[in-house]
Amino acid sequence: MRCLAYLEDSDYKEALGQAADYLQIKIVQSRPKETSFISYNSKGLYFVDDSNKTSKSLYIDFLSGSLGWRLKRVEHEKLLKKTLGKTKSIFNIFDATAGFLSDSLIFLSLGHKVIACEQSKLLYILVKDACQRAKSELPFLENLTFLQGDSLDIYKDIKDIDVIYLDPMYPVLKKNSLRAGNLNLIRNILDIEDISDSQDSVALEFLKSEYKKIILKRPIKAQKICSNINYQIKGKSTRFDVYI
Repeated sequence: MRCLAYLEDSDYKEALGQAADYLQIKIVQSRPKETSFISYNSKGLYFVDDSNKTSKSLYIDFLSGSLGWRLKRVEHEKLLKKTLGKTKSIFNIFDATAGFLSDSLIFLSLGHKVIACEQSKLLYILVKDACQRAKSELPFLENLTFLQGDSLDIYKDIKDIDVIYLDPMYPVLKKNSLRAGNLNLIRNILDIEDISDSQDSVALEFLKSEYKKIILKRPIKAQKICSNINYQIKGKSTRFDVYI
């Protein structure tokens, strides 16, 4: 893995050591230049991409920013609610493309149980750190099982899943610079780990598996991955293709 661990503060030496051991990367005591690294500070674990001489950082916080804002207004998440359907049942949801857990947090806040899978080890430890920091404020995180690995392999050993949720990365849109910035950082992370960011093939493989319901999140104008969609839920910029 083309990444280092930077010991910025000795108070976090043990935590950084655990992260470095997990990622099998070297710890350095001088701030790395022109490379990528992870580090801890008083806010938590963060990632810096300095590989192109333009330093960009990624820090995940469920209690503030766009994620915190969404969780404070869950009643406005009409598209996701409509996609799940009008029911009082508690679903077991398998999020096969976890990312920042953005939509899984909404599912959890609605009372459902989620098994989320992230292939990237870097993204996994960043999100896991965010979960640890937020668990006292977000008690529904108790209903989250967060795993690292290939989602197709993991799904084979899991039973009683009501919904498979797939949210492949969107193309970068110039008019949405914030989202584009996060997506570029994620793509850089995947590149560091030699992971392909083409996830349409993952969706196709899940459609070949046994399932009760698959929800595939897509840009509103994106081509259909598969033609046998049962129904669609459409918003202004996003749609959900539902397979039953």
